[in-house]
Amino acid sequence: MADIRLEVPGENAVLEVLYDGTELYQQPPSMSENLTQLARKIDFATDGEEVTTEEKKEEEEEEEKQPFQQPHWPLEEVRNKVRQALTEVSVLHDLLMIVKQKPHQYMVLDPVQAEAPEPKAYIQFLSLKKSLQSAASILLTGGDRLRASQAEIGRPNRPVQDFHIELLRLRQNWRLKKVGNTIIGDLSYRSAGSMFRQVLPQTGIFEVSKADDVTGPSSLVGASGAASPLSPMANRAPQSSLRVNVPTELTGSAYIFVCIKKDEEDICSAQLTSSDFVAGETPWQQKLEKAQNVLFCKELFNQLAREAVKLTPSIPHLVVGNQITATIFPGIHLLVGLCHSDSKNSGPKGGTLQGSAAGGGGPAVAGGGTGGTTVGSTTTGGGLMGPSKYKHEHDLEHSLHQLLHRVYHNSFQHPLPHPVYASMGMSKRRRAAGLEGMDRNQLLNMMREQTLLEQIIRQVQHNFLRLRTMYVIDQLAAEFKDPLIVSHWNAFNSPTQSCVKINIVTQGYDSALRTKLVIHIFERTLKCICRDGKIMTMSFEPQELRNLILCQISQHNMAALQGLAKYTGWTVLSSEQNIGTGTIEPLGNASTVMLASPSGNKVIGVHSGPHQRVSVFVSSSPRPDFYPSTVVSEQRWEHLGSVWQEVRHDRMEGRNFLNKMELLMAALTA
Repeated sequence: MADIRLEVPGENAVLEVLYDGTELYQQPPSMSENLTQLARKIDFATDGEEVTTEEKKEEEEEEEKQPFQQPHWPLEEVRNKVRQALTEVSVLHDLLMIVKQKPHQYMVLDPVQAEAPEPKAYIQFLSLKKSLQSAASILLTGGDRLRASQAEIGRPNRPVQDFHIELLRLRQNWRLKKVGNTIIGDLSYRSAGSMFRQVLPQTGIFEVSKADDVTGPSSLVGASGAASPLSPMANRAPQSSLRVNVPTELTGSAYIFVCIKKDEEDICSAQLTSSDFVAGETPWQQKLEKAQNVLFCKELFNQLAREAVKLTPSIPHLVVGNQITATIFPGIHLLVGLCHSDSKNSGPKGGTLQGSAAGGGGPAVAGGGTGGTTVGSTTTGGGLMGPSKYKHEHDLEHSLHQLLHRVYHNSFQHPLPHPVYASMGMSKRRRAAGLEGMDRNQLLNMMREQTLLEQIIRQVQHNFLRLRTMYVIDQLAAEFKDPLIVSHWNAFNSPTQSCVKINIVTQGYDSALRTKLVIHIFERTLKCICRDGKIMTMSFEPQELRNLILCQISQHNMAALQGLAKYTGWTVLSSEQNIGTGTIEPLGNASTVMLASPSGNKVIGVHSGPHQRVSVFVSSSPRPDFYPSTVVSEQRWEHLGSVWQEVRHDRMEGRNFLNKMELLMAALTA
């Protein structure tokens, strides 16, 4: 099989064909010539240039007509086009540099000015004269004001204070800002961490301006520049140069009135806030402090009203107008009212708090008695409701003010987190771990925060229960002169817990026995710790406390009598705290004590109960009515005690029960 040769077909163009059929081919181009042909095919047109089909056709025809000529340099055509493009870019760069960077040196780009109108000298003169006149009037007015202010500053007893000095004092105490040509300030407590930031119709914005109607002392000033000593300006305080305008809704005085009532009888009252005493020395300072107090009272009452509506107690709270009514105990109500009076209206704007004019705090606190004639709220000199008919409770007022201070302090004072990655505001108790750490229920109980109204109700409940306890103890102390009831109230109490120590003693026999009991008063309960260590929990009913003290008095008499018997040489035969014989006591049990004389021939029996008087009986031996017979013949039965005879100890001489018993034992011993 023969080899087959594969040759590349000739790609060179035929230049000439001779007569004998010989073909003369064009020599293949060199590498430089081939590169030149390829470079000619590059389109140097920009993207924005549009070459039509007709122009392309014309260029192709011209190329076909022109024979191929060998260039002098292979890339001469490419070099020419690149040089032309570089020239155009350089020109464009120079033009941009001239226009943007230094236009004032080469060209001026100013709009074409219109033709100037014909000048009118008279009109220009009038306008110039008017401008100079207005400028001169401004300068003269300013110079007069400066001259007058300098003269006022130079006077030792000037009647008008300097505006800038007063404005500086105002800025030291109040936050001001300038809006346009007006100076305004804010009366609210928002910048101080107030928790009562609610939408109210009062904005709390006041305006400050210079008082232009201040009358100068020109007629009262002598030639030396000082005020005449005979003039009224000499003894009058200098006038203020500031005019402070507050909203009409914030004028006057306001306070929160808290009152405890039983039916129609008023027990006690307190003022949560008061604006009677103002620390400001200047009129505008007093005016601003009163307006700020009115705004705060309205914000506070608005907060309490919202909480009263949201809370769901067993007996719903009642909110009517500017008064909140809450039931703290059965038949005992708490009234929280907003009292506001302005200078134009003599009557209070707040809710009407009615109370009795003749009723006292005693019977209502003790749980008995009814209220007197009910009258409406009265007004005093400032238009406020006069609290003179109420029993003002200073302790309650102080605790409520402390509550507001604590709420304000806790609103922006948070303990630092330890460790540093703990959440802000975590207390030390929540961070405790180990044995002192709290469980889930304790943490949940700690997270439940009481509202401001709930805290006020708790403090009022404790205050009322403390007053009722105090009244019961005082009534018993006034009722029982034997033994004496001495109460010592602890001065270090909390707003919801107080303590009283009661000593039951007999006058002149303190060394014999002293019965002590401690009563802890909470919001709705009482806890009593007796001398024998027993702990009893009582409700808020006053009769339970009264019965407890009566039982303690009865036990004190029996225990003190036994102590006295030891000193006098008598023997205690028997002592029973709970005896089941005799008249039944309405509450508790009676107790008895039997004492024997040193010789044994006299026996004294004492019977005492919580609600019955003390009974004393005496028995002696030998029996005076013993007669021997055939049945009873032995003389030993003669020494049995005789029949008990009651002693009318209330008619005996002696200061108290123990003194009478001491005289009786001495007489029986003799």
